[in-house]
Amino acid sequence: MGAPYRWIHRVWYEGGGFGWVLLPLSGVYALVSALRRFLYRAGVFRTHNASVPVIVIGNITAGGTGKTPAVIWLAKALKDRGFSPGIVSRGYGGRKSNAPMRVEADSAADVVGDEPVLLARRSDCPVVVDANRTRAAVILADGEVDVIIADDGLQHYRLGRDYEICVIDGARGLGNRRLLPAGPLRESPERLTRVDQLLVNGPMQASDNLSVAEQNALEFELVATDACRLNGSLVRPLERFAGSAVHAVAGIGNPPRFFDMLRGQGIQVVEHAFPDHALLTTKDVEFGDDFPVFMTEKDAVKLGPGVNDKFWYIPVTLTMDPALALPLIRQIESRLRAGRGGT
Repeated sequence: MGAPYRWIHRVWYEGGGFGWVLLPLSGVYALVSALRRFLYRAGVFRTHNASVPVIVIGNITAGGTGKTPAVIWLAKALKDRGFSPGIVSRGYGGRKSNAPMRVEADSAADVVGDEPVLLARRSDCPVVVDANRTRAAVILADGEVDVIIADDGLQHYRLGRDYEICVIDGARGLGNRRLLPAGPLRESPERLTRVDQLLVNGPMQASDNLSVAEQNALEFELVATDACRLNGSLVRPLERFAGSAVHAVAGIGNPPRFFDMLRGQGIQVVEHAFPDHALLTTKDVEFGDDFPVFMTEKDAVKLGPGVNDKFWYIPVTLTMDPALALPLIRQIESRLRAGRGGT
């Protein structure tokens, strides 16, 4: 990642200097956001309610928080309770995100986006991408599913919702708690008081200015146990690579989390951070030696299986204390059934 990214990261999360030069732009951002919310509340902009319940999972910060694993986890949990969920996504990074498109497990990531392909593979649910998530929801709700999960739709007010979940990163939190671009926030911290549930990826960083919502967030972890070859020839326990040196590739919103996870397994990491949703090719991840190349599962969907044995991806699974997870799922189920007449 380049110098501008490193400077922004210092300003947002480390108290770096000269961030004040961006405050006027944050003021403009705040005014536009407030006007947009007012126009929706006043009915000038219309909210569309799908014919089935909608759960929105998103965040109020720029960058990765663990939202995609949360979508997969919730989709599987709802399926276990007898629902038939579908997923709608913006399709960031895809060439066809301006029109509705059904995503399959073998869809091209450069066409539909990397996260939707991952969602289709891991959730085993119908997935539709469209910049107009309302239009995507209408397509899914036409007799195919009985609940829709909107991936990263917290600010997409055009789509009505029955339940909102916000995901934040425990290590980063809300950063300097300023709006873009002076800070990482898409909306003010007050927005957290209006979501139905706040989830935090990893322990919340200690701070004196945590809101009640942040203090009451439900904690989860992203657990990695195996490394899988992209060509499908082998799955190996991650602990078998302890002491080995690997190239680590991450084109996600928070690359250091991936690198730190590998180091936590005793692996020596050579970091290669790329922008979120970067359209990687095999050429981008060839580093001129025989070291294994580890990458996130989201990056692996961009390359496909036609590579040699040194390329591996590391799948992660969301885990949550059952004492926290079960009441949450029951609450969501109750809201879904009560909100649409029950079954």
